[in-house]
Amino acid sequence: MTYGLVIASYKYGHLASQAIESALAQSKKFDKIWFVDDGVGDCTNIPQLYPQLTYVLRETNLGTVANFQDMLERVDTDYVMFLGADNWLRSDTLELLCQSNADIITYDIVVTGEDKNEIIRRHPREIRKYQGDWYWDRSSGHHGSMLYRIALGKLVGYKRSNNSRTEEDMMIYQGMLNNGATREHISQPLLYYRRHKHNFNQ
Repeated sequence: MTYGLVIASYKYGHLASQAIESALAQSKKFDKIWFVDDGVGDCTNIPQLYPQLTYVLRETNLGTVANFQDMLERVDTDYVMFLGADNWLRSDTLELLCQSNADIITYDIVVTGEDKNEIIRRHPREIRKYQGDWYWDRSSGHHGSMLYRIALGKLVGYKRSNNSRTEEDMMIYQGMLNNGATREHISQPLLYYRRHKHNFNQ
């Protein structure tokens, strides 16, 4: 099996190096890493720093759903994970996730950053204290950085929901389950989710 990672940035150029470094430092390496800047232009220096990545630096903004769908169509590995450029991964993330043969593999999250307390209001039953931050138990649902099998992901695709929030990750997750996807959850905090004043998913 081959494993890909898409690092997506929208106004996160000043934070992106930590996400990239966490991807490159994995104990099991990703077979391919894509980096996409969705039309902001604050990441033009990054290809010089990390030439081993594949870059898509858009001249105009597509928006989250169209941006993710375009990147999904470019991915040619068996599995893929999307990572916001303002977040980062624990160093053994892929090593643990690739032990599963499920179509979707989820895991728990550490919520950190200056606005980390906002997550308590949104998900109070799933949050507990963890090393000065918050531990977010995702055993009951999806999240945007789940690892999933490309064949099913491309069958469903990223779509905009009918809700006021653009829950494109929920749409593809539920769509894959509706098409017979298997799911496994790893009860370990593998993603550091940074909540900050520039976060556009509040």
